[in-house]
Amino acid sequence: MEKVAHFFSFKTSKVGRVDKYQISPASPKLQRGENIKYQIIKNWSLVLILLLAAFLRLYRISDYMTFLGDEGRDVLEVKKILEGDFTLLGPRASAGDFFTGPIYYYLIAPFLWLFKLDPVGPAVLIALIGIATVYLIFRVAKEFFGLKTALFASALYAVSPLVLSYSRSSWNPNPMPFVSLLTLYVAYRAILNPDFKKFLFIGFLLGIAMQLHYISVFLGIIVFVYILVGNIYKKISLKTLLVSYGEILAGFIVGLSPFLAFEIKHGFPNIKTIFNFIFSTTQQTYIAYGSFADVIKDVFFRLFARLVTRFPPPEQIGTLFDKQTVVLWQAATLALAILSVIFLFKMKNTLAKMLFLTWLIFGIVLFGFYKKPIHDHYFGFMFPLPFILIGNLLSEFQNFKWKLLKTLGVVIFVILFLFNLSGAPFRFEPNRQKEQVKTISQFVISKTDNKPFNFALITPGNSDHGYRYYFEVLGHPDTRMENITNDLQRKTVAEQLLIVCEDVNCKPLGHPLFEISNFGRAEIVGEWNVSVVKVFRLIHYRGE
Repeated sequence: MEKVAHFFSFKTSKVGRVDKYQISPASPKLQRGENIKYQIIKNWSLVLILLLAAFLRLYRISDYMTFLGDEGRDVLEVKKILEGDFTLLGPRASAGDFFTGPIYYYLIAPFLWLFKLDPVGPAVLIALIGIATVYLIFRVAKEFFGLKTALFASALYAVSPLVLSYSRSSWNPNPMPFVSLLTLYVAYRAILNPDFKKFLFIGFLLGIAMQLHYISVFLGIIVFVYILVGNIYKKISLKTLLVSYGEILAGFIVGLSPFLAFEIKHGFPNIKTIFNFIFSTTQQTYIAYGSFADVIKDVFFRLFARLVTRFPPPEQIGTLFDKQTVVLWQAATLALAILSVIFLFKMKNTLAKMLFLTWLIFGIVLFGFYKKPIHDHYFGFMFPLPFILIGNLLSEFQNFKWKLLKTLGVVIFVILFLFNLSGAPFRFEPNRQKEQVKTISQFVISKTDNKPFNFALITPGNSDHGYRYYFEVLGHPDTRMENITNDLQRKTVAEQLLIVCEDVNCKPLGHPLFEISNFGRAEIVGEWNVSVVKVFRLIHYRGE
């Protein structure tokens, strides 16, 4: 009887639960069978999730991608790089008059070339990075929390509409979720098994992140704090800690080297502007966006609400959704968010627990010091976090003895999964922005009679880079006007000015836009409706 009992014995966890994958070595055939079953579930589930993620990101991507001013600006610069005109600067920061590093331009350059200068190429790259992020979330969640958490987290991330919206278009902040998760995972590995190569790699990744978006400063602070508390926990000497920081700094300099090269060569113009932007007294002129505590509460809620529970943006509240629905939605979101943080404390891996708590607490608290509008894409360095926490919560529900809680966890997952999936972009009419810009650009060119022309865009919020990109690709670049101080003889002023008007109430004559005012007194000789805009052709005023 003892032999029979030993044959069917199981290893139990510290909390007394039987783990079906911890079968005693006394039953090797049963163990092998369970391991094979486990591998089949893991591999096929992951394949299905990745296929779904790929479909949602790549299906008709050319029709659904965003192609506005920022995207046009990027491909214009990358086209110059492909023609041999290299740069050490990247996109201009939206929050101030300074630039990021050029890494994003060089990252998307091969894909613009592979797709023969079609802007869909860089968008495909971003989609592939988005798919890789789903895989990375699966791997990280599986290592720290187990297979069920990995499946829940990666599946929800794969279908999140907000995540999808940033995974189907080319924009420099969009690779941040992948870079941030990889950076923090390497930081965990570096503390667990110290290696100078890992610390160098952390610094290199931070240098890359800083070139993608300056909000990466928050990620740098999180890494700094985590390595500090992790080393204190492991009782590492101060000397070793300082050496680790030095290795990170060395890697950071390498990762940021193109930008630093430009700064050194030109007297640090961007770094000076950034410091002026941060410390200038003009910062007081910005509108206050709530108290420190209000901002923190708002960021905590939005982190889960906008990403996991598909909570609507402010402009839709009160118009598309009634007050009672919104209140219930908020309560359910907060309940999930708070419970997911509480259940994080059950984690036995202290270093991993420190990682997620540092990421969550500092990632949120640092926004309290930011006194300007906080846009959804600013959360890019935290995108994977709420999915992993919610995935862990749903997984923990499965570990309870009560069937009601087990069922509740599955029901919550199914509701979240299907609700988010119902917001997939391809369920709605595509914007076809890229094709619209190309069509309008072709029409403008057709009205120039193959003669030099100036170009202007009247718009409530776009920029003209997308049109100018297609002018160049189609072989008819416009003549760029220069300020009169640089063009006293007005050689850059052509005989005709083509205007695209994206504004509903458009009156081009007398408009204060530089290209129009600098063109001089003019008259309209052509006016056409093209796609969603109006096109005007102006020539110099000829008099009576």
